[in-house]
Amino acid sequence: MTPEELLTTTRTVRKRLDLERPVPLELVKHALDIALQAPSGSNTQRWQWLVITDPGQRAAIGEIYRRACTEYLESSNAAGKLFADDPERAKVQQRVGGSIEYLADKMGDVPVLVIPCLETPSAELPEGNQAGLWASLLPAAWSYMLAARAVTLGTAWTTLHLKYEKETAEVLNLPPNVHQAALIPTAFYTGDSFKPATRQPLEEVLHLDRW
Repeated sequence: MTPEELLTTTRTVRKRLDLERPVPLELVKHALDIALQAPSGSNTQRWQWLVITDPGQRAAIGEIYRRACTEYLESSNAAGKLFADDPERAKVQQRVGGSIEYLADKMGDVPVLVIPCLETPSAELPEGNQAGLWASLLPAAWSYMLAARAVTLGTAWTTLHLKYEKETAEVLNLPPNVHQAALIPTAFYTGDSFKPATRQPLEEVLHLDRW
């Protein structure tokens, strides 16, 4: 793939994750090796990565995710309920909502779950500049998803489980100073292609020099 193709076809994969095909750990490690080339603030490299393949651990995380996702889908902020006054966009949102609901029941069956974490000097996150803090991890997490796509693995970015972050941390035996950023299910995908998604025209979101 060209860089442009990789960047425009790395989609959120939920319904098309292959739940039956094992994922070689070496492929995941390869994608993580690439992810570690991402920038981090002051070159601190405080990222830590949990790769969960044990069926019992996956089932435990999946149950936490299912519970959080059910509550989310019942809320007014659920993806499938957004943009209800725009018929065309509402159709897209409803499809997204359906795929989220599907993954809620299947998360524990996904062959590999990756949880990128940020290790801080103390259990309490420092005050101020949260953007700078998390910018030391999130680019690497996105790089992992791009690298996974390049080796024919599908991924999805989700944070819903963080409603029960402490419970998840107990399952993972995380130290108090290690903070979760996302949950990235990883699997081979079914089908053979992805297309660029429909997005707002650049002219609607671009501001030159001032708002």
